[in-house]
Order: sequence, then C-alpha cells, then structure tokens
Amino acid sequence: MEMATVRHRPEALELLEAQSKFTKKELQILYRGFKNISFIFFQECPSGVVNEETFKEIYSQFFPQGDSTTYAHFLFNAFDTDHNGSVSFEDFVMGLSILLRGTVQEKLSWAFNLYDINKDGYITKEEMLDIMKAIYDMMGKCTYPVLKEDAPRQHVETFFQKMDKNKDGVVTIDEFIESCQKDENIMRSMQLFENVI
Repeated sequence: MEMATVRHRPEALELLEAQSKFTKKELQILYRGFKNISFIFFQECPSGVVNEETFKEIYSQFFPQGDSTTYAHFLFNAFDTDHNGSVSFEDFVMGLSILLRGTVQEKLSWAFNLYDINKDGYITKEEMLDIMKAIYDMMGKCTYPVLKEDAPRQHVETFFQKMDKNKDGVVTIDEFIESCQKDENIMRSMQLFENVI
C-alpha cells in the first residue's frame, strides 16, 4: 500500500495579497519560483513546504565557496515564524514582504529577530558572535582582503560599542533600531532591494 503525499496548499492569493505588500500577479510569480526552486533541488520534496535541511541545501548553492550551513539555520528560523520546522510559501512571502517592501522599522525588527537567536528580546555578544562567525564561514576563506582570524570578534566589539547605549552588555530592540536609523550605510542597505520583483 502506497502512502499519498500530503501537499501543502497555499492560502488564497487574495488573503496573501491583503497580508503582504505584493500584488496578486507578483504572488503568482513568487509561487512559481518557490515551487520550481524546491523541485529543482529536491524532487523528493513535493509537499510544497521546505524543511531546514532542504533550505540549507538550497542556500548552499548561492555560497559554494564557503559553508553556509549555520547562517542558513539562523535564516531558516527567522522565516519559520510559527516554529513548526518548515517554511511554507506563506512564511516565505511574509518574510520577503518585510525584507523587500516593509518599512524601515519592519525591516530592522526582522533583522533584530534574526540576530536574537534565543528570542529573549536581547542580542548578546555571544549571539552576535555566532551570527558573525556564520557570515564569515559562509563567505569562505577566499575573500579579499584576507580576513584575520579575530575579525568576527572585532566586528562584534564594534557593533556593541555603537549599539549598546546603556553599556549593560546586551542590545535591546530599541537600541538596535535607534542605532541603525542613525547609520547611513545601514539605511542605504535597507533600500537596496525595494524595487525587486
């Protein structure tokens, strides 16, 4: 007796259109892309949702020179907002909606959530170091100029000098947002993908 695969059916496009900042046409394009990427990399994953291992494998294709496993784990957790161990099309759309079309406040809140690994409302030096190491690992050893071994730790120290306003050893969401909004480079990077799709 063969078991039938339970396929994930996305919410009605009208509902997603109301919840996100995408048009119905853009959602149709995103859905085709989401299904194609899942199919191309993992034909054995016809359910319409992507689990963490699949997500890591897909993400690794974009960073073949390094090890993106840890960063992909953090990113997966940021997209998996209901913490059910999978990213559905709806999860994907809502994350992209914020990243591509959200307000500065929404984008910064999403980034804070990514960095706040244990979701306690604070970014610690240890969490930021884990993220920085994951980013450096993902970029690979072939960066130019060659990075020093202590580069992630130096990056974290700079981050905390800038953002930990009350010097209590953690960064709150308010400190994070306020500091980011005062940084021209961060504000410019927030606008990079606004007209994508």
